[in-house]
Amino acid sequence: MRRSSLIVLAGLLGAVVAPLPAYAVVELDITQGTIQPMPIAIADFGAGLGIDPEAAREISTVVAEDLQSSGLFAPIDQAAFIERDLAMSSVPRFEDWQVINAQALVVGHIGSTNGKIRAEFRLWDVLSGKQLVGEQVFSRPQEARRLGHIIADTIYERITGEKGYFDTRIVYVDESGPKDRRMKRLAIMDQDGHNVRLLTQGQSLVLTPRFSPSTQEITYMSYEGAEPKVYLLNIETGQKEIVGAFPGMTFAPRFSPDGMRIVMSLEQGGNSNLFAMDLRSRRTLQLTNTDAIDTGPCYAPDGRQITFETDRDGSRQIYVMDADGSNQRRISQGEGSYSTPVWSPRGDLIAFTKMLGGRFLIGVMKPDGTGERILTEGFHNEGPTWSPNGRVLMFFRESPGAGGGPRLYTIDLTGYNERQVATPAFGSDPAWSPLIN
Repeated sequence: MRRSSLIVLAGLLGAVVAPLPAYAVVELDITQGTIQPMPIAIADFGAGLGIDPEAAREISTVVAEDLQSSGLFAPIDQAAFIERDLAMSSVPRFEDWQVINAQALVVGHIGSTNGKIRAEFRLWDVLSGKQLVGEQVFSRPQEARRLGHIIADTIYERITGEKGYFDTRIVYVDESGPKDRRMKRLAIMDQDGHNVRLLTQGQSLVLTPRFSPSTQEITYMSYEGAEPKVYLLNIETGQKEIVGAFPGMTFAPRFSPDGMRIVMSLEQGGNSNLFAMDLRSRRTLQLTNTDAIDTGPCYAPDGRQITFETDRDGSRQIYVMDADGSNQRRISQGEGSYSTPVWSPRGDLIAFTKMLGGRFLIGVMKPDGTGERILTEGFHNEGPTWSPNGRVLMFFRESPGAGGGPRLYTIDLTGYNERQVATPAFGSDPAWSPLIN
C-alpha cells in the first residue's frame, strides 16, 4: 500500500482540529545531553463489527512501541488509567488523565469499509483539553500494522514539529550459518523489525544494499558468476536488472537524490577511484584519479556534493567534493581513521564509523568537519544509515567469539537512546528507506 492510496480525513466526527501552536509540545534540541520523554496515554483501540479485538489492540500497541522507541515519549502503563472504555465520540475526562501525569492522550477505533481496515483516532492535549488531531486512515487487511506506524508518524509530527519515520522499511543483509561460511541474503523488514521478507535466496553472495531516494528500488552488488555485478531490484515487483559488471568493485553504488544517477567505487590496477553513472544512458564519469583507495561515496541531499573515504593521506579519512569531482578537501581532523560517511537527509551532518585505539565508534560531524560527536562505541560497530527525518541512525555491531555475529541497532542524535532491532538471524549493512508512498 502506498501512502498516496491512503484516505486521510481531518476533523473526524465533526470535531474541530485545534490549530498548530507556535511551539511544539516537545522541543527537540540535539545538543542536550538527554531529553525528558513526554508522558503519553495510549488507550487500547476499540474494535468494530467483524474486527478481532486483539487485532485492534495490536495496532494501538504498534503506536505505543513506535513512540517509545523514539526516546521522546513515555507511554503510561495502562494499569494506571482511571477512565476506561473511552468512546471516539465522547470528550475524555481530562482531570482523570491529569492525575496520572499524562500530557497527551490517544484514543482510537478499528473498523472495516469495503474490504479495507479503517483506523480512526484522536490525539488530545490533556492540559488544554483540546483535540490536536482527528483522522482516519485505511489499509489492506494484510498491512494492518502499517496503520499503527502511520498514526505514530502523525502524532510524532504534530507534537514535535518534525516528520516521523515509523512508516519506513529497512533493507539489510541477513546472515546465517557458521561464522566461516555464512550465507548472506538480502532481506527487508519494517523499521521495527517486523514483517521480515527475504529478497534473495543465498545462491550468490550479496553486499551493500542501498535504497533509491525516489522509488521503492534498491541497488546492491552480487557475485553471480565469475565477477561482481551491480543490480537494481524493484522490491514491489521483484524484477531486477543489471546495471553493469564491474570487476573489483569495492562498494555497491549509492543513488543521487533524484534517483537518476549512482556513484560508486571501481578498482583498477590496485587503486580504487570514484565514478558516477547516469542510469538512463549508462554513461560513466570518473570523479577521482589517485593512487589511493577512494571508496564509500554518498551524495548530499541536494545532490551538489559527495562525501567519501580515502587513504590518500596515509590513513582512512573523510573527504567532501563537488558532484563533478572538483574541489576535493579533507574534513575529518580527529585522531584515528574514518570510514563509511553518510550524509544526513537534513544536510546538516555526516555520520561515520571511526576506529581509534582498537575501538569502533559511530559518530557525526558537520559537513565542514567541525562539531564531531561520538554517539556510541562497541566491539565492532559499522555501517550507519539515517532515518528519513535525520534524527536516528541504524548500524550493525559484531559480537566476538566463534558464535558471534552482527546485530542491528538504532541510536538517536542524543546518544542516549540505543536499542537493538531484533531480526530472525544475524543482520548487517542496513539501509533505511524513505517514507513509504
